[in-house]
Amino acid sequence: MYISNPTLIPIPDSLTPLKLFCVHIPVQTSFFTNNFPLLFHGNFFFPIVEDYSLSNLFSLIHLDPNSVSITNTTNKRPGRDNFCNELGNESSSVQDLPSEILGFDCQLEVQKAKQNVQPVRYIQQDSILESRIKQSHEMDEGENYWNFDQNQDAFMGSSSGQSSFAERSRSESHDVMTTSDESTGTAGSSSQRRLWVKNRSKAWWEQVNSPDFPEEDFKKAFRMSRATFHMICEELESVVTKKDTMLRLAIPVRQRVAACIWRLATGEALREVSKRFGLGISTCHKLVLEVCSAISSVLMPKFLQWPDENRMEEIKRAFEFVSGIPNVGGALYTTHVPIIAPKVNVAAYFNKRHTERNQKTSYSITVQGVVDPSGVFTDISIGWPGSLTDDQVLEKSALFQRANQGSLKDVWVVGNSGYPLMDWVLVPYTYRNLTWTQHALNEKIDEVQRVAKESFMRLKARWSCLQKRTDMKLEDVPVVLGACCVLHNICEMRNEGLNEDMRFNLFDDEIIPENNVRSINAMYTRDQIAHKLLHHNLAGRNVL
Repeated sequence: MYISNPTLIPIPDSLTPLKLFCVHIPVQTSFFTNNFPLLFHGNFFFPIVEDYSLSNLFSLIHLDPNSVSITNTTNKRPGRDNFCNELGNESSSVQDLPSEILGFDCQLEVQKAKQNVQPVRYIQQDSILESRIKQSHEMDEGENYWNFDQNQDAFMGSSSGQSSFAERSRSESHDVMTTSDESTGTAGSSSQRRLWVKNRSKAWWEQVNSPDFPEEDFKKAFRMSRATFHMICEELESVVTKKDTMLRLAIPVRQRVAACIWRLATGEALREVSKRFGLGISTCHKLVLEVCSAISSVLMPKFLQWPDENRMEEIKRAFEFVSGIPNVGGALYTTHVPIIAPKVNVAAYFNKRHTERNQKTSYSITVQGVVDPSGVFTDISIGWPGSLTDDQVLEKSALFQRANQGSLKDVWVVGNSGYPLMDWVLVPYTYRNLTWTQHALNEKIDEVQRVAKESFMRLKARWSCLQKRTDMKLEDVPVVLGACCVLHNICEMRNEGLNEDMRFNLFDDEIIPENNVRSINAMYTRDQIAHKLLHHNLAGRNVL
């Protein structure tokens, strides 16, 4: 560096005790080839960017020249140790100004040497000399914040994605990914940051969502008509709707509901759901659980509830017309849904009967339900381990608790031989040698049981995920099963038929309880019903 033709620059009188003077000097270094005003103090020269006036210098250090107070007017320059200690104090004196600017200049030159670009102006936030020199060598620290005064492209490099300190610190603080052409921009312009999202094809969903898509194909994909699907979306819109953010657009309600229903209907893996709807695999898993939870919380109170008195009378008349048995308020059945082996209580979920019959290790959870004459669920109990028998599941259900409290007075719930005979549970005779009267009652009970079994068959046929071993967590399975039962009720109420090629034979083991008669009054009442069926020509021709 060489100096020639120094030109004095006036300094306010309030700063004359600092023994400083400014000169305008032609400077030539490896970084600068221009005329810059320099601030001289002791043996150091401090370059001031040429666009800055003297008033900008005071705004840079946040001081008013008319209110400067001088605390040390001696000619002796303070030592380095004392000087650094004074810089650590928040209330530093005006003597710290040259060293403050010196620390800033040292860091700026190191930064420019690394970037190898034109000088960039900054506004410094902190004022500790030692920390500034250290952080200039460790540019990855996220504690140094800068405001840009010039074109950001000069600092961040070309648009090919070259990394920089500012870009790294911003990405770490916001924990998002940006592209270089979107995150850079000119000074004074607001650049909108966007989250990087993989581009996935939504061609299949856009085709299905089109009004021109055939109704039959839509029903085959979602197990319901387009009108029923619209109704479900409208019911769930207030709960499922998400708001757009600055990073991405929210997934529409129809797409969210469709992805969930398609997953339940086909039982396909999340990878296939991702391909069909153009969503991430983790996103598909999350929205399936969210939509199922919304169905259980919003639609279950409307479409799955125990009937009131008027509805119960209608159910009794309908069942009596089918079977001739009076006061039947529902048909009871329990099925098993296969699951993967859980990490805890594995033995409790081990299904010994399915394992022996299929010669394959099986784990399951139970679904107990009561249906009306049209196959609509009026009560469900979900999630008990598969090792339990039907009567054990019944004893743990809320239906059993309500019955013991007298809520099912004068109402029969008809079950199969896997349940015990109780004051409110009517089951067939399990003797070896049956009389004509007993055989007649068993046939009528089978007709009522067939309604429940057919309903469970349609449940599993319509929602194929119940036939396969689900890969969901054990705590998430009851929510999904509850959503399937609610959707089943909606389809049954709206007369959504089931294709014949989807039907299958539903088989569940029935183990006769050790104590299959738990009420003497119920035993006498069952005998009277059987006698009435035979002697009043209600038993049917098969008995005769």
